[in-house]
Amino acid sequence: MSFIPFLILGLIAAVIAKLILKQKHGWIVTILLGLAGAALGGFIGGQITGEDIYGVNGFFSIVSWLYAIGGAVIVLLVFGLITRNRSKS
Repeated sequence: MSFIPFLILGLIAAVIAKLILKQKHGWIVTILLGLAGAALGGFIGGQITGEDIYGVNGFFSIVSWLYAIGGAVIVLLVFGLITRNRSKS
């Protein structure tokens, strides 16, 4: 998958992850973390399956979307746990 489709996939995954977690972070932080999460999800998915998840047809593959959203949820959840603990101190 080229850079532009990956960027679109990461942006949409970030928005979906933000809606799932109902976090109150800013949109820029959410988008950046969502892109990182989409990359993380693709890397983990590639390691698990041994395939290039974000290959030629990756944008239209439901597996790519699930890994990207899952990765974005994980990264946003970890970020939320870190910032929540920091703000209580």
